[in-house]
Parts: sequence; C-alpha cells; structure tokens
Amino acid sequence: LRLKIDMASPNMNMRDPAIYRIKRNAPHPQTGDKWKVYPMYDYAHSLTDAFEGITHSLCTTEFEAHRPLYEWVLENTPVPCKPRQIEFSRLNLQWTVLSKRKLIQLVREGHVDGWDDPRMPTLVGLRRRGVPPESIRHFVQSLGISKAEGNIDYSIFEDSMRL
Repeated sequence: LRLKIDMASPNMNMRDPAIYRIKRNAPHPQTGDKWKVYPMYDYAHSLTDAFEGITHSLCTTEFEAHRPLYEWVLENTPVPCKPRQIEFSRLNLQWTVLSKRKLIQLVREGHVDGWDDPRMPTLVGLRRRGVPPESIRHFVQSLGISKAEGNIDYSIFEDSMRL
C-alpha cells in the first residue's frame, strides 16, 4: 500500500512511499503467520511516537531525508501530539565494534559471554568493567552533539573513565 504524496518531489521518500507491506505466502520473522499486513517503518515511526507522547525523536543522520515524510504523516493524521525528529551523527569510537548486527553476532557465536561481558561496548558491559555512570556521562557531554561524521580516539574515552 503506497501514498501518492508528490510525484514531482526531489525527495524520493515523498513521491509514493510504501506504508504497508503485505506478506501473502511468507511467514514474518517475528510473528510467523499471525498477520499478513505490516506497517513500514517510515509510516509507523511518526505515528508510534505521536501516540506514545514522544516530544523529540532522536535519529542518526541517515534518517534526515525521511524527516519530510515523518512530518507529513503527522500533519495529515489526527494524532494527540506532534513530535519533532532531530538527527545527529553516530558515535564512532576508534578500534571499537559498535554495529548492533556485529555485536549480536559476537554474542550468538559465543565469542563473548553475553551483552554484559566486560569486553562489550554496552552499558552493562561497561558497568561490569567498573566504569562509573558519571564517566560515561562526562564522555558524552564532552563530545557534544554534531551532524559531522567523526571517529573519536579511544584514548578520549579512557580519559573520561579515569575521572
């Protein structure tokens, strides 16, 4: 199911975005055969935020081109509130695997003992390593918010852990 918003728009996301997909003969990876129709992320994201009372939806810069559709859905649907989507760059820490897919692979293949393994760059992993919450807060606050891509040297993170 698609929306015909503006076929002349330079933003591909605003031309005729798919808002629902229909899986007739294939089971869904999460729900199996329970449902046949599923909302697409770009459509469901804004509605879910509005119905849950979210005021600011924080996303990485890869979603910046999707913001006009996010706002269009909110403007053209009766919702209890109108959240704002704000984009910022990813936190890239040198010499550190931060990809969720790769971290899941490490856990599933038994290379680490779970999400709380001290070698994992997760909050529970850092906690088990003995990193105090104040150090993590200091590290994040010292970086600030940016839209520019960058790699943070690991020594900056280590310096924050010593506070």
